[in-house]
Amino acid sequence: MTSKSVATALTLYRSRTLTLEQAATVGGCSAAQLEESARAFAPVSPRSPDDD
Repeated sequence: MTSKSVATALTLYRSRTLTLEQAATVGGCSAAQLEESARAFAPVSPRSPDDD
C-alpha cells in the first residue's frame, strides 16, 4: 500500500467510479484501512463568521 495507490483509490471511490471494496483492492489495503484514510484526508469545511 503506497500513498499514491491509496490516493488513487480514494479518488475513484469519492467519484463513485468504484465501490469501497473495489477501491481498497486497487489501493492494496482493506476497506477499513481505506475508510480510515478517507476520514484522515477529508476536506475540512471552512469556518463561517457566524460559527463564533
